[in-house]
Amino acid sequence: MDKKRIYDLGWSAAGASIGIAIVLWVVADGGSPFLLASLGGSMVFLFTLTGTEAAQPRALFGGHLGGALIGILAFQFFGDALWVSVLAVVLTMVYMVTTRTIHPPAGANPLFMVHHHAGIYVLLKPVLLGVGILFLVAFVWSRVRPGKSYPVNWK
Repeated sequence: MDKKRIYDLGWSAAGASIGIAIVLWVVADGGSPFLLASLGGSMVFLFTLTGTEAAQPRALFGGHLGGALIGILAFQFFGDALWVSVLAVVLTMVYMVTTRTIHPPAGANPLFMVHHHAGIYVLLKPVLLGVGILFLVAFVWSRVRPGKSYPVNWK
């Protein structure tokens, strides 16, 4: 690996460490760390794949909130059977494609919501709060880091 790639990876790793540490400190309540698992995948997009469409705010927030809401509603209406998880994930995929909010880590959210019998307040904490913190850290970190800017586009 050349020096520039090592340098970029070091900056990415430092920013990602700060971001996920703050999220875990603020949002984790010991109840279910799995509700935060998709944020680990988001961290990869925000700190290493910053220029991709999937890393932009529309996809980040829309994918996470939409996928979580779909999972919550699926559980609330139909329970936690296997077919409910399948339905929730497929509906999340359709939602992300039709709304241009494709954020692959958020595809896990409906599974977590159904499996953990999540209520509507999970949208606020940990989902919105966790995603918001990661976004803010990535935004600030990109202004500290030389030569990078996040987000690349707000649409």
